[in-house]
Amino acid sequence: MKIAIGSDHAGFMLKEKLKARLAALDHETWDAGTSSPERTDYPDYAGPVAEAVAAGRAKLGILVCGSGIGMCMVANRNTKVRAAVLHDEFDAEMSRRHNDANVACFAARRGDPKEAVRLMEIFLKTPFDGGRHETRVQKFSQKI
Repeated sequence: MKIAIGSDHAGFMLKEKLKARLAALDHETWDAGTSSPERTDYPDYAGPVAEAVAAGRAKLGILVCGSGIGMCMVANRNTKVRAAVLHDEFDAEMSRRHNDANVACFAARRGDPKEAVRLMEIFLKTPFDGGRHETRVQKFSQKI
């Protein structure tokens, strides 16, 4: 599966760990950056990852910043993206099962990197349940 991945400076080290695990799982990645822990702005990376997912150039996206929140907010500006910050197994599974999330966001300054890898793996293997949830997901792109 092709996965777009990106981070700001705060998320750089965790992004590299997630990217290495994706390679070990035989996933192809497109890395939108950043390429070092030098200070950057998270919208510069969240936008391209969201666009890659929305355009179908990547099946899923992974974003990492200090809290996961900024990346998630930027990614969700794209109406074809359903990004979720993942803190635990429930978030990783249910964001996929019920919300068909297509971008996982992680907080580099919170939790253990090994746990982030585990949550990413749950996110990647969990299918969308469809059914009654499909109608709800279709409403995401409607004006409120």
